[in-house]
Amino acid sequence: MLELHWPWLLLLLPLPLLMRFVPEAPSHEAALRVPFFSRLKQLRDGERQRSGARWLTALCLWLIWSATLLAATDPRWVGEPVTLPSSGRDLLLAVDISGSMEIEDMNYRGQPINRLQAVKAVVGDFVQERQSDRLGLVLFGTRAYLQAPLTYDRQTVFTLLHEAQIGFAGEKTAIGDAIGLSVKRLRDRPEASRVLILLTDGSSNAGELTPQRAAYLAEQHDVKIYTIGFGADEMVTQTIFGQRTVNPSRDLDEATLKEVAAQTGGRYFRARSLTELDEVHTMLNELEPIEYDAETFRPTRSLFYWPLGIALLLSGLLAAGRAFGPGRSESTTAGGAGK
Repeated sequence: MLELHWPWLLLLLPLPLLMRFVPEAPSHEAALRVPFFSRLKQLRDGERQRSGARWLTALCLWLIWSATLLAATDPRWVGEPVTLPSSGRDLLLAVDISGSMEIEDMNYRGQPINRLQAVKAVVGDFVQERQSDRLGLVLFGTRAYLQAPLTYDRQTVFTLLHEAQIGFAGEKTAIGDAIGLSVKRLRDRPEASRVLILLTDGSSNAGELTPQRAAYLAEQHDVKIYTIGFGADEMVTQTIFGQRTVNPSRDLDEATLKEVAAQTGGRYFRARSLTELDEVHTMLNELEPIEYDAETFRPTRSLFYWPLGIALLLSGLLAAGRAFGPGRSESTTAGGAGK
C-alpha cells in the first residue's frame, strides 16, 4: 500500500498557476527607441508559430514541479503485516574459544577433530532449530566479546559461530566475564525468558569477575544459566615410549560449573563426545518457552527517489532541448544575419 508521509504538500500543486495572476509592478521608466523593433517583431511572430513547443515546455515544467512535490511528501510502500513469533526465549550462547579448545579428542565420521570443530557441528544444528527464540552469541577466551546480539536471524548467528577461530579472544578462559557480559545483554529482556547456555572445557583463569560473582549477578537479574562441560575423559597419545592414555579434561572445573548452574536455577551437563553434546541440546530443546504478546510490524520502503529521479530527468531533457533545439539554431542564424 502506498502512503505519503506529508500529503499536505500536494496543496502546493496549483502554486505555479496562481503566480500567473499575480500583477506585475508598473514600470515608470522612460521608453527607449529601438531601431531594430521590426526585426524583434518578426522574431516574436516566429515564436507565436511555435506555440506548440511552448505548451510542451509548460507541460514539462509542470511535471517537474509535480514530481518534486511528490518526492517531498516522502512516499513509502507499506507491506503486509508481519507477525514475529509469539513465544520463545531470549537465549545467549557463550562458547569457549580458548587455546584448550584445539585439543583433538573428538571423533566425527571416523576422523579426529578438535573441540571447537565439534561444537560448530552440533551447536550449529541447535541454533538452526531455535525458530521461536531470539538468539545471541558470546565468544570468550582471555576476554569475552558479544559476537551476535539477540536476534531472530538464526542464519547470521550460525555463520558467526562457524567463523569463530581458536585464540581470537586469547588463550586463557574468562568464564566470569562471559557470564557478566551475557547478563548485561539479557537483563532488560522479559524476566522469565532470560537464558544463558555456557559451554567450556576448562576452568576460569582470567577476567575481572569470578564465576561465583557473575552467577550472583545473574541470579539478581533472573538469568538462568545452563553450563556444559565439554571434552573427553580419555585420549590416547603417542609418546617416545609408546602410546599413553591421558585425561584431556583434567583442567575442567566441574564443581564451579555445577555451582553456577545451581545458583541460577539451571542445570549442569557433561558432554564427553559429539553424541553426548547432541543429547544435551535435545534436553535443552525441551525447555518450556515463555509466552508474551506477539509483535506485529509492517515493512516499509521509501520511494522518494523515483519521482525525484523523474524530475531530474525531465530537467535534463528540458535543458538539452533549449541548448540544442530548433530555437537555438534560429537565434544563431538571426544573429549572423544581423551582422
